[in-house]
Amino acid sequence: MTDLTKLTLVEARDGLAKKSFSARDLTSAHIAAIERANASINAFVLETPDRALAAADAADRNIAKGTARPLEGLPLGIKDLFCTEGVRTTACSRILDDFKPTYESTVTRNLWDAGAVMLGKLNNDEFAMGSSNETSAFGPVVNPWRRRGSDAKLVPGGSSGGSSAAVAAGLCLAATATDTGGSIRQPAALTGTVGIKPTYGRCSRWGIVAFASSLDQAGPITKTVEDAALMLSVMASHDPKDTTSVDQPVPDYAALMRQGVKGLRVGVPKEYRVDGMSKEIDTLWQTGIDWLKAAGATIKEITLPHTKYALPAYYIVAPAEASSNLARYDGVRYGLRVPGKDLIDTYENTRAAGFGKEVKRRVLIGTYVLSAGYYDAYYLKAQKVRTLIKRDFDRAWNDVDVVLTPTTPSPAFAFGEKSGDPLAMYLEDIFTVTVNMAGLPGISVPAGLSAEGTPLGLQLIGKPFDEGTLFRAAKAIEDAAGRFTPADAWWLT
Repeated sequence: MTDLTKLTLVEARDGLAKKSFSARDLTSAHIAAIERANASINAFVLETPDRALAAADAADRNIAKGTARPLEGLPLGIKDLFCTEGVRTTACSRILDDFKPTYESTVTRNLWDAGAVMLGKLNNDEFAMGSSNETSAFGPVVNPWRRRGSDAKLVPGGSSGGSSAAVAAGLCLAATATDTGGSIRQPAALTGTVGIKPTYGRCSRWGIVAFASSLDQAGPITKTVEDAALMLSVMASHDPKDTTSVDQPVPDYAALMRQGVKGLRVGVPKEYRVDGMSKEIDTLWQTGIDWLKAAGATIKEITLPHTKYALPAYYIVAPAEASSNLARYDGVRYGLRVPGKDLIDTYENTRAAGFGKEVKRRVLIGTYVLSAGYYDAYYLKAQKVRTLIKRDFDRAWNDVDVVLTPTTPSPAFAFGEKSGDPLAMYLEDIFTVTVNMAGLPGISVPAGLSAEGTPLGLQLIGKPFDEGTLFRAAKAIEDAAGRFTPADAWWLT
């Protein structure tokens, strides 16, 4: 029997259907892998093996009866930003302490209704604020990949670093993640996995701990493009509980993926050739262009002139919304409470002890740009820039169907290399934030290895609610590039 933890989501689904193994076998294999590896990787902040095995047994009964659902018996990891009923949810922050929600997020409810099995909660940057998973209250996540000839610990990207590392290391078949400025796509690129951030409104935000409400969107991190298509087809839905959820039918993404790219118009934005971009990233980009052209697509250079303003505008809008969203954590209703001499003192003590350094930094920035005298100068201006960024894409869609760019400006970096320099860390999102600012879908696909032997990804950006075209183009890149897995499973030794 093939090592069950090496299967893709689709392979595992098909194996269960053929009764090559049971859901309990599959789940037990992943539980064992987590037990062996998590001390080294730190991807899971909470394991739920008893719940997982109970769900697997129920799945085996459904399969035996011929009533298997789309994700029946498939073990997943859940980012600790998704509220899970009765299961601790902390956003990897001390301020939420031992919070156990009395409700289930809509996205995870969709997964359980489709028969999926929860292995546990995955590590992430505190309140999803970070690009390296070094800000978590549970400590950093270690990338399963290493530089050639080096034992240095590399970051898995952020904020969904636990999700990307767990999938890359074979600790779960797939994982949920969230993306506010690149937090699905950037970690996917740094770990050789596939990550899609759907159109804003495609997946419900209800029950997901909020960072920046006009930017946050849930999506999957998986081993393959087809796995991502399967996950998104279940995660996406209209939800009356989320006023930003869009009432549109969810297509069969796997079927759309198989249509190929013949005749597809692919845009290449000249503004993404930024100063200081490494030669290997530029070469990878050109390779991706050549692959799509060889598969039958046509290539067209386009201009997105307001791209250069996306990063500074994002780091006004996102902290502003974060400062508003995080005001609810006050030590009164739930989570951590550090008593003081009066109510205000309790608020101050709780927030000082509960929030980490990066969260405090962003709350301070956000409060500043929303304050009297600065609102018009900063926040309002950033929102106007956001409109211009969206307009650039709206014009581009007259000429192209999809846009191809690099996902990240560099491969995975080591712990501490950028964490002391907030600007260097923020620049990690330079290719991804435009997608969130414009509310568009974007996917990162593994496309090659760096000179250091670590993964690099290419990003595809699509029209609103046209994730199907993204999957078509992503599959063409995957077919040309092949899959990438770490050569040495050092975390299991």
